[in-house]
Amino acid sequence: MHFLRLARFQSVSEEPPHEPQCRMYHDNMSSGGAPLPERAPFYAEQAGECRLFAHAFHQRLPVLLKGPTGCGKTRFVEHMAARLGRPLITVSCHGDLTAADLMGRHLIDGGDTVWHDGPLARAVRTGAICCLDEVALARRDTAVVLHPLADDRRVLPVEGTGELLRAPPQFMLVVSYSPGDQSLLNNLKPGTRQRFVAIGFDYPAPEVERRIVEAESGAVPALAARLVTLAQALRRLTGQDLAEAASTRLLVRAARLIVAGLPQPEACRAAIVDALTDDAGTAAALDDVVVAVLGTGAP
Repeated sequence: MHFLRLARFQSVSEEPPHEPQCRMYHDNMSSGGAPLPERAPFYAEQAGECRLFAHAFHQRLPVLLKGPTGCGKTRFVEHMAARLGRPLITVSCHGDLTAADLMGRHLIDGGDTVWHDGPLARAVRTGAICCLDEVALARRDTAVVLHPLADDRRVLPVEGTGELLRAPPQFMLVVSYSPGDQSLLNNLKPGTRQRFVAIGFDYPAPEVERRIVEAESGAVPALAARLVTLAQALRRLTGQDLAEAASTRLLVRAARLIVAGLPQPEACRAAIVDALTDDAGTAAALDDVVVAVLGTGAP
């Protein structure tokens, strides 16, 4: 884990309008960012990651979150943004995402050419937390624009307007990725990786995962416990018959369907089995595991 001390800058600009390509979360807490867990999205802390993230925020350090798909990385950022009292701009990265998508571009508006900030530039202007979700899926040129933001300069050169945006103290850069998708990170120089504080995630311990399933779905403790047992059984197959593990996210979706009245095998087939494989033989084998663990009765 590597730490760099970042410089302080003054806040600039007002908040531009919302754009559909990213998700924003606003909390009404005071600017002091005092923790108010009852107002934050539910998150079950596992190993001091909330404290580490808060320290990184106050020290103006960028953070890299790494862990398997569906283990709670995105929810963790939403939770921490609410606790810190900061708006959150989340960008879902993909293979066609370019640096221009993050920075912004000129668009025609009423016959005039008008500059529209992209989500990264908007986050810098407004002092938001900007999370690039699954950054490893983005094109390589996106890494270049992150360099000056992730070191002690904390600036964002905007070529389209000729501006040099200085990040206010409240701005924070967060990137996340799943270990299986490292196409971008494998091509980053060591100096780039060392700009980030790394926080590792894994699937929660059984008792913690049970509480998450209960809280997110309204499932009774017995059902939540059985679903966690099912996930553990399926995770033992990862790397053999399954390319990816059964995530906590899938358990919550299955639990919500069961709570709504769908039979357990049908709910698990739709929310878990078919999400993990397209192979008919493998799906049939996973159905057998579901029945062995959950049975065929009502919740």
